[in-house]
Amino acid sequence: MTLRKAVFPVAGFGTRFLPATKAMPKELLPIVDKPLIQYAAEEAIAAGIDTLIFVTGRNKRAIEDHFDNNQELEIALRAKGKNEQADMVRNILPKGVECIFMRQPEQLGLGHAVLCAERAVGTDPFAVLLADDFLTGSEHGVTADLARAFEATGKSQLSVMEVNGPDISKYGVVVPGDTQGAVAGLVEKPDARSAPSNLASIGRYVLTPDIFDILRSQPPGAGGEIQLADAINTQAAAGSVEAVKLRGRRFDCGSVQGYLDAITSVAAQRQLGA
Repeated sequence: MTLRKAVFPVAGFGTRFLPATKAMPKELLPIVDKPLIQYAAEEAIAAGIDTLIFVTGRNKRAIEDHFDNNQELEIALRAKGKNEQADMVRNILPKGVECIFMRQPEQLGLGHAVLCAERAVGTDPFAVLLADDFLTGSEHGVTADLARAFEATGKSQLSVMEVNGPDISKYGVVVPGDTQGAVAGLVEKPDARSAPSNLASIGRYVLTPDIFDILRSQPPGAGGEIQLADAINTQAAAGSVEAVKLRGRRFDCGSVQGYLDAITSVAAQRQLGA
């Protein structure tokens, strides 16, 4: 089955970036001249996805505005002869790509945010992209890598990277299966000494729609929230999950330092290409 839909959970408060995020969604923080959420959307589109589903919360209307037409701005730019900028504003998304915006009334965990998208996703497989995870270096994009793996086997796919040392306790950690790429389980933020591997799940997934039934009946996990990792662990126990190693670099733009590192990296690449 072809992957055509992607879910973007964007309801978080972004408290680590206050006061910048008091009135502006953290997903609109720019990496040089393009916001985080646009990088994620472009990655999904490059994977052949044409339906973008944004799970939003209060004070997130600016994300909808970003992807909407702005005829007043376009007209003003063209009146000043700034046609290149006007074309950029018009072509934020290519033709044929649809945006759907859904509300997460309470922040009850990543799993709950994904569950909020069920009506828009329906019975189709779908990708999940966390815009906080800014990824570079993969030739066709990480979501495209996951989509190819999904089309080959029909199983849920996790993007994973190697993390050695105590930082592994910050992630969902893969319990390796018996064959290459197989996932036998996913443990959310284990103690570093008892982590089942050094393979950390990061913010890109391709999931089969049975995940919704699992999430609906799943009790709260870590932090009293509905954890996506717990639902994926249930799928993995049934032999329905695989992992694809990240080919590139990840920046944690949920942290100030990771965000600064991402800007520095992109700026350096721009200078090299200038």
